[in-house]
Order: sequence, then structure tokens, then C-alpha cells
Amino acid sequence: GPSLDCFDHEPAAGAHGLDRGRSGHRLAVGSGLGVIPEDCAGLGGSGLDGRHPHAAGIDRVVYRRLRRRGSALITMAIASLGMAIMIRAMIQLTWGPQPKRYAGGINPAWSIGELRIKPDQVLIIVMTMAIALGVYFLLYRTRLGKAMRATADNAQLADVAGIDTERIRLATWAIAGVLIAAAGVMFAVQAQLRFDAGFEFLLPMFAAVILGGIGNPWGALVGGLIVGISQETSTYWIPSGFKSGVPFILLIMMLAARPRGLFGSTF
Repeated sequence: GPSLDCFDHEPAAGAHGLDRGRSGHRLAVGSGLGVIPEDCAGLGGSGLDGRHPHAAGIDRVVYRRLRRRGSALITMAIASLGMAIMIRAMIQLTWGPQPKRYAGGINPAWSIGELRIKPDQVLIIVMTMAIALGVYFLLYRTRLGKAMRATADNAQLADVAGIDTERIRLATWAIAGVLIAAAGVMFAVQAQLRFDAGFEFLLPMFAAVILGGIGNPWGALVGGLIVGISQETSTYWIPSGFKSGVPFILLIMMLAARPRGLFGSTF
């Protein structure tokens, strides 16, 4: 599973990725099936050489230099926050502060018995399932995934064993950039393209990771589902403006009952 060594500096990647939907090229799909990004891979980087000025490029320019200097984890975290703020400001300056939509007009819902669901929501569900299966196959059925898990578990030992840990980190950034870009597009299809959309999810994502167990990919998936479903269903009893506090109530309860999360932490 991901660790702070292999998958560090997530605020910058997360804020950039979820805001990235504004700059992605779009392709209309079917009759109202929303949009899909043609250049999700662009956020990840143009291969593993790190020359593309996005996720992999950020690691090459900023974080690899900090790692080589032996910077402490707190230094990495502060640098990550600074990068996230800088990227958000650049997006705002380039595309403006006004929210935008992928497509205008009315998008009628499909009726399945008493259930009403929009085509965009079907697309999001299918994309989410496909991405989750793809990440599982990558982590547990490929040599790259095994090398990523080994680097996350113990980077020094993986380096001694002959794994090119710098290349693995770069690949991790590229893959994370693609995944976060897809998440940003799916969110924008349901709502709006906003320059600050990424920051809206940082704290709920943190709560989801803690809830599932730090360093456990399945824990992150289950924690995210619990947080998302609990937030939306809570509006039946409380005003929608208070739903953002629900993940932290769950987080406090989990820390009190099971500090290592549902699936256990690797730390």
C-alpha cells in the first residue's frame, strides 16, 4: 500500500488534479453521457521521463531535490501545501475564478422503477468501478505494482534489492496524476468546474484514509465510500450545509474505537 515515502505530497497533486478538469480537453459521449478527458494522461506526465510539467514533473523539479537533501517529512508537507496553493493560483489566473460547466442544457434522468438516475451518474459509476479494478490489477498483478508496494514498505531495502526507487516514485506520480484527473472530471460532471475544487476534498480525503487505515489501498477505497455515502445520506436528517462535518464525526469515533483504521495501518 502507499506510504508517505512513495506516495507523499498528496495535497499538491490532489488540488492540482481536482482543479485540472477546467483545463482538460473534453469529448462528448453518447446522448448526454457527460464528458471524458482526452488528456488525463497529460496530468500524469509524458511517460516516466518526467519532462511533462504536471504531476511527474512536480516530483522531478521539487520533491526529488528535497529527498536528496534528506529533508524531514514536515518540510515535505509544507512544500506540498505551498505547491498546492501556487497551482491553484495559476489555474485561477489562467482560466478565471468563475465556475464553468462541461455542458449546458437539461440532462434528463433515466427511470428504473422508482429509481431515477442521470446518464452522467451511470458514467461515473462505471468509470469508478473500472478505475478501482485497474488499480487493483496494477498493484497486485504487475511487476510495477509489486515494485511500488516494496518501495512503499521500505524504500531503502527496495533500493538494495535492485529496484530503481526514483523511477518507481516518478511512475507513482504519473499514475496518481491520471487517477486524480479522472476524479476531478467525474466531480465536475456532477457539479461545476471550479479553480478551488481540489481544496474542498482535502480534509474529507484525509478522513477517508484514516478511516480505512493509512497505507492500505483497500482501506482508502472503503473509507472513501463510507465518507461519501454518509455525507449524502446525512442530509435526510440534517441541513446540507452541515454534511461536511460528518466525516470528522466518523473519524473521531474510529480513532476512539480503532485507531489503526478498519483495515489496519501499515505504520
